[in-house]
Amino acid sequence: MNLKQQTAQGLIWGGFSNGMVQLLGAVFGVWLLNILEPDDYGKMAALVIFSNIASVLQESGFTAALANKREPTHEEYNAVFWFNIIVGIVLYVILFFAAPLIADFYNEPVLCPLGRLAFLGFVFSCFGTAQRAYLFGHLMVKQTSIMQMASITISGIVAVCLAYAGLAYWGLAIQNLVYVGSVTAFAWYFSPWRPSLPAMQKEMDNGQWTMDNGQWTMDNSTQRDIPQLNPKQKNHCPLSIIHSTLSPAWRMFGFSSKLLVNSLAFQFNNNAFGVLLNRFYPGGHVAGIYSNARKWDDMGIATIGGMIQGVAQPVLREAAGGESFIVPTFRKLLRFTCFVSFPCLLGLALIAEDFIVLLAGEKWHESALLLSMLCIYGAFSPVVTLYSNLVISRGRSTINMVIGLLNCAFVWGGIIVLHALGYNLTEMVIFYVVLNIGWLLVWQTCARRLIGLRWWHAFKDIAPFFVFAFAVMTIAWWLTRTMDISWLRMFLRILIAVVLYVGSLWIARAKILRESFEYIFKNNGKK
Repeated sequence: MNLKQQTAQGLIWGGFSNGMVQLLGAVFGVWLLNILEPDDYGKMAALVIFSNIASVLQESGFTAALANKREPTHEEYNAVFWFNIIVGIVLYVILFFAAPLIADFYNEPVLCPLGRLAFLGFVFSCFGTAQRAYLFGHLMVKQTSIMQMASITISGIVAVCLAYAGLAYWGLAIQNLVYVGSVTAFAWYFSPWRPSLPAMQKEMDNGQWTMDNGQWTMDNSTQRDIPQLNPKQKNHCPLSIIHSTLSPAWRMFGFSSKLLVNSLAFQFNNNAFGVLLNRFYPGGHVAGIYSNARKWDDMGIATIGGMIQGVAQPVLREAAGGESFIVPTFRKLLRFTCFVSFPCLLGLALIAEDFIVLLAGEKWHESALLLSMLCIYGAFSPVVTLYSNLVISRGRSTINMVIGLLNCAFVWGGIIVLHALGYNLTEMVIFYVVLNIGWLLVWQTCARRLIGLRWWHAFKDIAPFFVFAFAVMTIAWWLTRTMDISWLRMFLRILIAVVLYVGSLWIARAKILRESFEYIFKNNGKK
């Protein structure tokens, strides 16, 4: 299978997978919203940043580092596996004892035991990082799709049962644990790679161990009695084994550390409101309202961004072998991303009020306007993800890190200043949206320097799809503006938007639309 076929298959499976995952998440999410209160989500929002930061520290950018290597070795996977377990356990111990301080910061005593439970999630996750990296690096999108769909179904059922049992925010914490645990178990099932014990490292280096279907076994012809070590040798043996096992991870750390810092900046950026709103407005209600809006926006972003993320870096890594190939490959990915992202996220902004009120209830009405605004930024988020993957694929993780840190500093500083000046949540969200859309100019500047992507070419690839999508959503809103909130209004808005968007692109002879139709119908015909 060539690169073009792998990319197409990855995008199709990625789109199907992320669509189904987000659909399942939406079903269980709506179910839970009708049972729980904004305060319940607010309490969990206060802890999310700590869990996410710990997960990032535990993973340390090694997934992307392994995916960026053309042929990662067993020793490199093994080093990442054991490194993640060691760091994950150490971080949990630290957060376990820091839980009372977190509770005092928010003046919410319940966050101490709740945090100690929720933080177990990244401990479960650390046992599957290497396996997930293997699936990602080998474009095993189908297996990843099944893993995610099964995990979200299992965890969703558990959460709904616990919510009906009256466990409220405790049920949300347990839901996350079940999800992470299921993902780890499925990653082990689908990945053929298996770790080896640190004590085996020396024998593997000497060729005494061989791999058969992902399992490491010792060659009988080379087995021998383990020589007796004198006391001095015995004292140094464990350290030598640990050093030998983890040294490949250390060699990758120069690259992965930049990704680590960038991922930390991304988490601080995404969770700025979760931390600051709980601090600015005690009780969790305001944070819960924002958290609900952000959750649906993140689902929309994940549907598109996850599809692109699953293939972008491996494909761009392969394309990097020929400089004349990298720009056309990136531009085609960019057009496809815009073609899908803009109508989906702007469409969610269009139906936000009907969607929130009809499915979640009037108690969540405040989230509707926030969701509409966040979706405008959300439409550009997969584009930013694509640019970020381009920078990583070129081995320029330092640039990726600096851009992420600067963006994070502006977000936190801006929100704090706006609150100090007396601005409300809506105005803070507007600032956040404008800043992050404008940040795309920074990414394009990097792409211009790294691969020679011209500003005019980037504009031609992005602007037409945004103009078409925004115009279509405006027309759909104007035609239904006099109708009250109802299922009919939501259905009509979706129908009008889909017909106008596809029809207008067809009339404009958009190449990406015709290629998508041709690929889908061609493959269906073969089947």
